Order: sequence, then C-alpha cells, then structure tokens
Amino acid sequence: MNIPDVSVVTPVYGCASCLEDLVDRVSSVLVTRGDSFEIIMVDDASPDGAWQRISEIAAMRPFVRGLRLSRNFGQHAAISAGLHYARGGKIVVMDCDLQDLPEEIPTLLDALRDDIAVALAQRVDRRDSAFKRLGSWGFYRLLEWLTDSPHDHGIANFGAYRRDVIDAVNAMPETDRFFPLLIRWTGFTSRSLEVSHGRREDGRSGYSLRQLVRLATNVALSFSDKPLRLVVRIGLSFALFALFIVGYSLHEYVAGDIQVAGFTSIIASIWLVGSAVLSSLGVLGLYLGRLFNGVKGRPNFIVTEETGNSP
Repeated sequence: MNIPDVSVVTPVYGCASCLEDLVDRVSSVLVTRGDSFEIIMVDDASPDGAWQRISEIAAMRPFVRGLRLSRNFGQHAAISAGLHYARGGKIVVMDCDLQDLPEEIPTLLDALRDDIAVALAQRVDRRDSAFKRLGSWGFYRLLEWLTDSPHDHGIANFGAYRRDVIDAVNAMPETDRFFPLLIRWTGFTSRSLEVSHGRREDGRSGYSLRQLVRLATNVALSFSDKPLRLVVRIGLSFALFALFIVGYSLHEYVAGDIQVAGFTSIIASIWLVGSAVLSSLGVLGLYLGRLFNGVKGRPNFIVTEETGNSP
C-alpha cells in the first residue's frame, strides 16, 4: 500500500454542490507541490445527499476516499473519523464550504519543520455575516472564560499537522471531542499563520447560537473543572450573604422591629441554602453525565460505508 505524503480531511455537511470544486482546487495545489496525496471526505449524515456526490467524485478520482457515518455525530466526531482513516505523513484538516481556501494549504505545509509540529490557520478579514462573527466571538470568549485558557476566535480547525500529532489525538479516548483543544493538549510546538478567508460557497453554518453555547458548555465540562470551582465560590458567597441576613435579622429583633422572631432568618436560610444546593447538584449532575458517557465506552463515530481507494 502506497502511503501518501499528505492526507486532507474534510467533514461534509450541507455543502454537496461545492465538493467537486473543493477536490479540484485541493488537488491542483498539491499536484503543483509534487506531493502524493489523498482527500478524505466524511459525510456526517448531510441532509442534501452529499454521499451520492462523494461517491461520484471518488469513482472519477482515485485519490478521493469517502466515509459515510451512520448518523449525524457532529463536526468534531466526523473529523476524528477522517483522522483515523488518514494515512499521510502530514494531515490537513479543513472545512468543505471553501471558506478555508485550498490555496493556503502549501503555506501551512511549508511551516511544518522539525521544530514545528502544528501549523494553524489564523483567518483574517473573515467573510462571514455579522451574526456568525458575533456568535463565533461569543463562543470563544465563553470557552476562554470556562477553561481559563486563551482562544483566538480567528483560529478554528483549518491547519496542517504532523503524523505524530494526529497519532496522539487518535489515541485519546474522549467521548466529547473538540479538535482544537485536543491538539493543544498534546503540547506539540505550534505556529499560527495568517491566511485569507473565503466566502461560503454553498449552504449555511450548521451551528446556531444555542448550539454554540451548548458546545462551549460541553467542552468546558470535558476539559475543565472550573464549573466545580465556581460552585464552591457561589456556595461561599451564599453562606456570607446568609450570615449577613442573620446578623441583620438579629439587629432588627433587638431593635423591636420584628414581631415574629426568626421568621426572616429562617426564610432567608431556606432560600439561600436551597438555591446553593440545587445549583451544586446540577453542576455535579452534568459532570456525572459526562463520566457516564465516558464509562459506556461507545465509539465516537460509526462508519457504515466507504468508497474510493479505501484500504
């Protein structure tokens, strides 16, 4: 089996009409470089019949490989599927909507040297709607606050990675996948490079504002214990506030302004302690839910069909 120099992995969802253009542009830049390559397209149960289009393209181009997932597992699970099947010595991850410009791939690959294992694309002059830019900015700010680590909203999945980096990511058994944080956790030396950003050629983003908030929360619960520490702080704040209420109630009782002794302090204590307990149980329940999902050991994706030059 010939091992290609470069594997290009792209999750596919809602962009069936631009897939041939994507393949042609990617292959053009890699042929110009003189690299042997493969393009792995992962159909994440796209609603627009993308699998049929992938099959047609793979039948005409032997360097294209298609994977079809049994259902919609999400973008990062689809990326994981492509990474597990990638054979190249260097791996490029990019979106399928052509906002990640194929013409920037050589810049990222050239940045991979002995001392640089990860080359990340930093998007400049993003050609998105104001709503999407605002949602992306809010997502990464929330993620930054929840995980206590800096995140550049101009950097997403688009990048080039050495084989050893991807092997390390593939070895991680996490159920909740978020590719950028998995890459960061490996600790390999990375470099950010400014790249141009294209206009979306087809479809629309699969992430709504609610989905972005849910994703940020799931990532925080999977990669950080800050929510637990926040619960401790909130509990201490409630305790201090309750002490203040008790002190105030005693003062009012001594002054003769309270007719029913203990009423205010009891009500305040019940509400404050009850709120603290319920919020704490809620956060602990979320973590237990993540732990339960991990203990089940279910796969992150299920490939039901392959096409093209699949081993």
